[in-house]
Amino acid sequence: MSVHDAFSRALLAPELSCPEGLFSRNGADPASRFAVYRNNVHSSLINALSTAYPVTLQLVGDAFFSAMAGLYVQAHPPISPLMNEYGSTLAEFIQGFEPAASVPYLADIARLERLRVQAYHAADCQPLDAPAVIQALQGQADLGGLRLQLDPSLGTLDSAYAVVAVWAAHQTEGGVATLNPWHAQSALVLRQGLQVKVFAIDPGSVAFIESLAHGTPLENAVEHALAASTEFDLHQCLTLLINHNAITHVHIKQKVSS
Repeated sequence: MSVHDAFSRALLAPELSCPEGLFSRNGADPASRFAVYRNNVHSSLINALSTAYPVTLQLVGDAFFSAMAGLYVQAHPPISPLMNEYGSTLAEFIQGFEPAASVPYLADIARLERLRVQAYHAADCQPLDAPAVIQALQGQADLGGLRLQLDPSLGTLDSAYAVVAVWAAHQTEGGVATLNPWHAQSALVLRQGLQVKVFAIDPGSVAFIESLAHGTPLENAVEHALAASTEFDLHQCLTLLINHNAITHVHIKQKVSS
């Protein structure tokens, strides 16, 4: 193992001693200097998680979150130099973290907050304004063959818990008092300008939006939506996407010449 590998491994493993071969330019004890540096790295990674998952933190408190995040840092060191990418697997970690079982919706709240981070850092894309989308839809005889391209910031989540309500309750004072998290809820996350928005939607809309995101023609996307929920409302879902500038292109089905 190289000195670099030993240094990286010991940096995130408190039980390991200071790697051999280190020295201090001013003559200070390398082990004590390394311990300080290791503590600073741990603290910075835990702080990054706290910043990315503020509601998750609020649900369990500072002490619990710091302890849980510390274990996550040891098990999942950074693999990218971009700090906004760190913690992408925290929700899966929480799902299997037994001490968090008393807050069963915690993992889904973390998933929602990760979608918000991804939406904020998604690539910029020029949307079609509402009149342009409506004109494109109205001008087509074969609506079912259209493919709608969506903004890169869009993300969806199906949950057995009221994730949007839980998240929203923590954005205002007193919201938690009237909270009922024990009903299923789906979420749509998207960015407009620099503002990331969260909407409660139905499972059919999730299936519809995910189908569009995979390039599925409109007719087939509606079929997938109705299979997920017989209460799916196409007009309501399209209105939401159009009014919030979530559609970037309308791709017309090309006719095949004989």
